Amino acid sequence: MIDVVVVDDQALLRGSFRVLVDSAPDLRVVGEAGDGAEAVAVVRATSPDVVLMDVRMPNVDGIAATREISSFAAARVLILTTFDLDEYVYSALRAGASGFLLKDTPPADLLAAIRVVAAGDALLSPSVTRRLVAEFTRLPTPRSIRLDGITEREQDVLLLIARGLSNTEIMRDLHLSAGTVKTHIGRLLHKLRARDRAQLVIAAYESGLVTARS
Repeated sequence: MIDVVVVDDQALLRGSFRVLVDSAPDLRVVGEAGDGAEAVAVVRATSPDVVLMDVRMPNVDGIAATREISSFAAARVLILTTFDLDEYVYSALRAGASGFLLKDTPPADLLAAIRVVAAGDALLSPSVTRRLVAEFTRLPTPRSIRLDGITEREQDVLLLIARGLSNTEIMRDLHLSAGTVKTHIGRLLHKLRARDRAQLVIAAYESGLVTARS
């Protein structure tokens, strides 16, 4: 069973998300919150697997709450917003979010997204990663991450992850087996101390790999 906390400042939306999540046999809502501060408290109390997090909320917003939750909890944060803006995408991922969805996402896709992030994978659509690449190639970014100890082949894999390619697409582009791709990704997660694929994308940007080799 996957435990979920729903965070949104609109009670009607929280209720709708609760009904939807609870309708799935493998998912259940274990808590709700109306702002970021309350979300942090609820996560501490319930230790969920996934947090559905709104961005724009009074007092403490979803980005700040995500940053704090990621500092102490194993819960994966899935950002939900009505605003498809680049600044939210980057800020959310940089704060530790594992995925980003619009609130008008079809119900079945939302439930699937919860399962994806609960399994430890990142939910990054190609459109999201393309916008991130465009933003990072346009603006100077801090080189706060070094790739010391990352092999050339691992850098190849990391670059393709940052471009939004799936494991299957990486297999095809680099002519590798599924097991080898998973091994490389596992080593990248360990070496870069990344929680998931989303954090590997950020690492690729902040190391300069994307702008250097794109």
